[in-house]
Amino acid sequence: MFFYPELETDRLRLRRWRESDVDPFLEFYRDPQSQAVYGADVKCSDVWRRVGLFIGHWQLRFYGPWALEDRASGKFAGYCGLWFPDGWSDPEIGWGIMPEFRKRGYAGEAASRVRDYGYREKGLPRLVSYIAPDNKASIRVAEKLGAVPDGEFLMHGKIHLVYLHNQH
Repeated sequence: MFFYPELETDRLRLRRWRESDVDPFLEFYRDPQSQAVYGADVKCSDVWRRVGLFIGHWQLRFYGPWALEDRASGKFAGYCGLWFPDGWSDPEIGWGIMPEFRKRGYAGEAASRVRDYGYREKGLPRLVSYIAPDNKASIRVAEKLGAVPDGEFLMHGKIHLVYLHNQH
């Protein structure tokens, strides 16, 4: 089994996924803000498979999404990481923050660390974020990170904005 690194920021631990993350991750998908992005019909079995996909991505690409853990409380705080499935143009920096941890800068903190990991430690030449045009919160995060609009990308039959992350 490929072992992937654990990273830290001031407030977050980016760690490997555990089966115990499935239930809190389901709560992420049940939140109205998340449902606006991912749909309202996500079941526990869907989340279990999503976690399996994330772990499998690490096996295939040697990078992927981490589970986020709030260092102060030890609670599951969301996810952030690199995602590059077959058919995509570029690796993506993606994130999702649990409702209780939103509006604290956690997405930007995690995504900044992931961006640096992707460029510096993995040597990836280009990193983007694919964001639904109505996902204003994620657009704000991308812009705070210094990402700039770089076209559009069709994902699951819907247009997404492409935000290109600069190397720091």
